[in-house]
Amino acid sequence: MDVQPTPRGADIEPKVEDHMTEKSVAHSGSDVEKQAAPHTQELHRKLKSRHLQLIAIGGTVGTGIFIASGTSIATAGPAGALIAYAFVGTLVYSVMISLSEMATYIPIAGAFTRYASRFADPSLGFSMGWIYWFSWAITYALELTAAGLIVQWWNSELSIGIFITIFWIPLTAINFLPVDFFGEAEFWFASIKVVALIGFTIFAICINAGAGDKGYIGFEYWKHPGAFAPYLIESTGGKAKFVGFWAVLIQAGFAYQGTELVGIGAGESANPRKTMPTAIRNTFWSIFSLFVSTIFFIGILVPYDNESLLTGDTNAGSSPLVIAAQLAGVKVLPHIINAVLLTVVLSAGMSNVYSGSRILVGLSEEGCAPHFFQRTSRRGVPYVAVAVTAMFGLLAYMNLSDNGGKVFNWLLNIIGVAGFIAWACILICHLCFRRALRAQNISPDTLPFTAWGQPFLAWYGLFFCSIITLTQGFTAFMPWSTEDFFIAYISLILFVILYVGHKIITKSKFIKPHEADLVSGRFHEEISETWEDSPRSRWKKAISSVF
Repeated sequence: MDVQPTPRGADIEPKVEDHMTEKSVAHSGSDVEKQAAPHTQELHRKLKSRHLQLIAIGGTVGTGIFIASGTSIATAGPAGALIAYAFVGTLVYSVMISLSEMATYIPIAGAFTRYASRFADPSLGFSMGWIYWFSWAITYALELTAAGLIVQWWNSELSIGIFITIFWIPLTAINFLPVDFFGEAEFWFASIKVVALIGFTIFAICINAGAGDKGYIGFEYWKHPGAFAPYLIESTGGKAKFVGFWAVLIQAGFAYQGTELVGIGAGESANPRKTMPTAIRNTFWSIFSLFVSTIFFIGILVPYDNESLLTGDTNAGSSPLVIAAQLAGVKVLPHIINAVLLTVVLSAGMSNVYSGSRILVGLSEEGCAPHFFQRTSRRGVPYVAVAVTAMFGLLAYMNLSDNGGKVFNWLLNIIGVAGFIAWACILICHLCFRRALRAQNISPDTLPFTAWGQPFLAWYGLFFCSIITLTQGFTAFMPWSTEDFFIAYISLILFVILYVGHKIITKSKFIKPHEADLVSGRFHEEISETWEDSPRSRWKKAISSVF
């Protein structure tokens, strides 16, 4: 769409208001009413940058890297798994910098689940928000189950139901405390994970250099049994190794899922324009460095054909960190790792309830969920949303019966693919956000944070996230299995049903760029430059004048 130049020095804010829809104006007005309402006070902005980073790390660094990484190496080999985690890391990077632009400009509760309704399509916001909330609510039940299994490693005679109850009560209670208390608790819990992975890196360097029973190892396991593992196909050729690499992508996506949670806290950040870019950037590089280094060192300490990598347990017995220590002759480490795993899942459980409750608040404020989810205490805690999200953790009790366990496993399959769906939706939101900026004559250079490489990185991430989402269930076709097909694609099917159902019932229309709401919820700051006056525009003019 062609944009008419604005005279130098003109204020662009009136232009933004002129393009606002009636819905946007009504929404802005409702914000004022909610501030006056006694039961719908706003969330308090008390989270600091370090809190935002550790909340995201707490929700991301969990069993995916401490335990499931062993399965990834067994499936694709050390080099295949390393490339897969690094590749998915580039997709996460495109998501994070896209999210950073939007979250610093409009830091609101629920963050990216609401951007879809504002910039792209209300039906997209509805379906994305609900499936994302459901995935985190179910993940809470998963973490409670994992916590019980971890304790059972020390005493298998105790029922897992005992520990589900013991851990559910305090983890839920912490989320009813003011957000700064929660942020501080999550900060220290998540710090244990970071220290554990850094400690493993130091340990791995020493063992690889010859401190263990095996002596100097180097890259011996990359030669025998090999750097890449064949998967499914009865061949050792390139096709079988590529299939192994592709199969690990969804596992890597599950491990990275939660990195975007730093954007959920935008509505409770003390100074979002300053803290959000730093928090998002530091969160990504912290998680990426921890994951890639951990996968690399596991790959040089444990051969991919080690049978212990495929036990499927959820305790120290199947952790590749423990297997590496056992191969090196270190006996005391399994108990330490199991204790660390317990803090890992408890920290992740706290983040699950926090993120899920804030997503419910965002859905409610967009009219996609009942209004009572917006109710907050005097100290800014959305207690109704917290209670409803925490109740889903009790689904962990289904593991006490055989039939219930099967249903529970079906629910868990929603989690992995839901992450890729959410990432694709965030990138769509960002592309629509950029389109709206241009339509409303707002330069990207005037944003609090401007990401490099956009919109090309957003298109790159969207393409591969979509491809992985559509192809991740390819094993159901080799050979065909109806049950495996629905297990692999249940989250995508649910997403489509939610989207189509909302579109039919509400008859919602796609948001036009010049009508997108770029005002409500902003941290207002006067913008004096237009697209015509922006540094990027002047730079392009200078280049064109030379050539």
